[in-house]
Amino acid sequence: MARVPLERLALGRSGDKGDGSNIGLVARSEPAWTWLLANVTGDFVKETFGEIAAGRVDRYEVAGLRALNFVLHDSLGGGGASSLLTDAQGKTHAQALLRVMVEVPEDVVAGLDA
Repeated sequence: MARVPLERLALGRSGDKGDGSNIGLVARSEPAWTWLLANVTGDFVKETFGEIAAGRVDRYEVAGLRALNFVLHDSLGGGGASSLLTDAQGKTHAQALLRVMVEVPEDVVAGLDA
């Protein structure tokens, strides 16, 4: 197993709508996609964000793009106009998730370097 930041396996982007934010991940390879499907769940994202993810986290799969989209409900303290949070618009949520260290089989990481 290799311990790597999630950004080795995926690209990410995030945004917001009202009091919720979303995070999109796109796998860098087919083996990375298989690993993401099995390991990066709504529960994983909710646990990663702790108190920021006050509501539920829904996961949507976009298999044709090897992508996952997570919607973090109640994650912005009321939204950009009414929140005292530093990032009340969720623009940095993808980068925060991509920095998480994960345990991945060596062959998944080796395929990224090919």
